[in-house]
Amino acid sequence: MRLVRVLKVLLLAGLASFGAVLLYGYARSHPQDLPWTRLDLTQKPGAFTGRKLAGLAGDSGQCRILLARAGIQFTPAPPLKASEQCGYDDAIRFRPAGAVSIGYRPADLTIACPVGAALALWEWHVVQPAALRHFGQRVAQIDHFGSYSCRRLYGRSQGDWSEHSRANAVDVAGFRLEDGRRINILKDWEWDGARSAFLKEVRDGACGLFATVLSPDYNQAHRDHFHLDQAPRGETGWRACR
Repeated sequence: MRLVRVLKVLLLAGLASFGAVLLYGYARSHPQDLPWTRLDLTQKPGAFTGRKLAGLAGDSGQCRILLARAGIQFTPAPPLKASEQCGYDDAIRFRPAGAVSIGYRPADLTIACPVGAALALWEWHVVQPAALRHFGQRVAQIDHFGSYSCRRLYGRSQGDWSEHSRANAVDVAGFRLEDGRRINILKDWEWDGARSAFLKEVRDGACGLFATVLSPDYNQAHRDHFHLDQAPRGETGWRACR
């Protein structure tokens, strides 16, 4: 019996060692799937990429270093302090050339750095692959309704302040393909075809990169755009996606 117990202990120790080796190997090849590894924008998004992106809030220096390492060309936006609730000090503007090839219409979109990092990953790993699958070509431009706006949620006179009040959100209205075709959220969301399928795919893909993703499925106020933000949500890191 004692020999059996010894064999069991050795077996469990061996399994534990084997498991540790497997975990180490997985961690080295899939760092984006582990919560304790550093964010790397050159890696394919993983299980914890979204939380790491949101965690860049308040650390503009590190966020900009990560953008630069990934080859993303940008210009830091001058700080803005409109009031105690409104303004930003970590915003950026993408340059037209570089790793981020999609243009934004209107141009000179000013966004908080963590939102910009998520937009870059969204383009590379979600938007462009989906466009190639559904249309056989890439997206050349993203239409938007802006980012910074000093207002409360839904423009109310009372209540919580919107993430737009800190440029920590962007409202995407549609996409323009290389051949000039436009995919418009208001017109094409319920359309039975490739346009609707594309919009729903890129909405779903955004949910792993942004803290909040709201679409026409959420309410009437979002019938014509995707709201994407990096709202801080503490240790739980829960995400809103609809």
